[in-house]
Amino acid sequence: MNQVLIVDDSSMARTLIKRSLEICGFENMEISEAPNGKEALDIMKNKPFDLVFTDLNMPVLDGEGLLKRIKSSPKLNHIPVVIISSKTNSATERKLIADHAQAVLSKPLSIPELNSVLENSLNLAKI
Repeated sequence: MNQVLIVDDSSMARTLIKRSLEICGFENMEISEAPNGKEALDIMKNKPFDLVFTDLNMPVLDGEGLLKRIKSSPKLNHIPVVIISSKTNSATERKLIADHAQAVLSKPLSIPELNSVLENSLNLAKI
């Protein structure tokens, strides 16, 4: 069972990401949620994750800060981080990829794009 953490200050956005994962056929996932990067890091102290989805713009600790903390931690840096945001441009995307984001996806999520990232980049099992 894949352990997935969805980090977004909008509960509706978290629900939409979960539903998108189901539509892609990735139902064999245990999903945890956090409303900001700080709470995500607190959850990650006690539970291993296979994948993190995070929004960029959040209070307390934003997605870019979360990405940097994950990738600078010897215990967490192996976890792929996918950024999902409505406010990205090519310069921001290049910076996030340079900071080791697995992918940067735009809101609203494109199901084919999400499916491609999940299948090709992350080697997650559908069943």
